[in-house]
Amino acid sequence: MARRTPTIPEATVARLPIYRRALVELDESSAINVSSERLAEMSGVNAAKVRKDLSYLGSYGTRGVGYDVDYLLFQVSRALGLNNDWPVAIVGSGNLGQALANYRGFTQRGFPVAALIDVDDKKVGATVHGIEVHHVDRLEDLVAELGIAIGIIATPAGAAQAVADRLVEAGIQSVLNFAPVVISVPDGVPLRQVDLATELQILSFYQQRNAASDR
Repeated sequence: MARRTPTIPEATVARLPIYRRALVELDESSAINVSSERLAEMSGVNAAKVRKDLSYLGSYGTRGVGYDVDYLLFQVSRALGLNNDWPVAIVGSGNLGQALANYRGFTQRGFPVAALIDVDDKKVGATVHGIEVHHVDRLEDLVAELGIAIGIIATPAGAAQAVADRLVEAGIQSVLNFAPVVISVPDGVPLRQVDLATELQILSFYQQRNAASDR
C-alpha cells in the first residue's frame, strides 16, 4: 500500500521559504545545529509554531541539541520541490518583465527563466539579459519544448486575465501574477498574486498611524 504524503497547511507552506532562508544563512556560517528558538528568532515567528510546522515534515529535532541544519535544509527544500528545476516563462517584456528576467535569484533557487513572452511584434526576436523574446502565439509550443512549469504575469492590469487564461490553456501548471489586478484560474492551478501597490498602501497606513502617535 502506498504511503500517503501528509497534508501541509497553506500557512505552513508559506513559512517554509522563510525557514529555508534562515537555514541557508546558518549553513553558510557552518552552523551544525539550530534550536527551534533560534530558528524562530531568525524567521520572525514563535518557537512553538516552528516546531509544529517542522513536524509536518517529519522532523522533530533532539531535545538539548536542536535540529541538524544540513538535514533540515534538505527536508525543507524537498518539501518545497526545490530538488528539481522549474523553468519559468515571463509574459510581458516591459520594464517589470525585464527586471524579473535579470533577477539572478530565480535561477539560483531553481527557477530558470526559459523565455520572455510578448504580444508586441516589435519586441519579438529581441534578447533581454540573454533571454529571447517570443510571441505569445508560440506559448503552447514553448511550454512543450522548454518544459515550462510556471508562468509569471508582468503585463498591464487590463491584459492579465487573458494572459492567465492563455497560460492555463498552454499547459502551465502554476501562475505568479505581478499585474495590479485580481485574476482567477481553474481549481488545481496554484496562483500567487504580488501587488506591490497594495503592499505600499498597507505600509502607508502604518506610516500614517505612527506619525499620528508622535504628535
